[in-house]
Amino acid sequence: MKIKLYQNDIPSNLKLGLEVAIDTETMGLNPLRDKLCLVQLSNGDGTCHLLKISNQSKPKNLLSILKNKKILKIFHFARFDVAVFKHNYKISINNIYCTKIASKLARTYTDKHGYKDLCKELLNKTISKVEQSSDWGSDLTKQQKEYAATDVLHLNKIKDKLEKILKREGRTKLAKSCFDFIEQRTNLDLQGWADQDIFKH
Repeated sequence: MKIKLYQNDIPSNLKLGLEVAIDTETMGLNPLRDKLCLVQLSNGDGTCHLLKISNQSKPKNLLSILKNKKILKIFHFARFDVAVFKHNYKISINNIYCTKIASKLARTYTDKHGYKDLCKELLNKTISKVEQSSDWGSDLTKQQKEYAATDVLHLNKIKDKLEKILKREGRTKLAKSCFDFIEQRTNLDLQGWADQDIFKH
């Protein structure tokens, strides 16, 4: 695994292709309250690009990837990351793939749908989540960099594995519909309906 660290934006000449795994690290789990500190990107080639957010300027090169409808953005629990980007940069993100949703639709034989679980079962890789709850607003330690990079390192391969199961079970279209709804689900989250099931009687 190679790790490249940038400050406040990624290079304009960084080409990651049409499928990019993306993750965020924040100061907490409330997109309205907690600061965005780090963005991780990888196209599955073994290199992870870490973008440290330390000022209020918009990362134009990152945003061009997020707003590009031709690029498939792969997240694990996209609902959170998309809401973070939407709140901070007032952008809409389309062409989303969420491995957590895909797992819940494909792997109905288990209730373990965390990234660590998917790495272990689908790729036979054991990863550590020790640094998950740490201070991402400070200077990054070596351990934090490795943890953050690992969070996107395997997403492309996990997506490919889940796609095969979804196709086998006849749930590909259902998954796509759920991915498309993330745009509205995050609107509900940010406008006050995060914990209320509006479909419930």
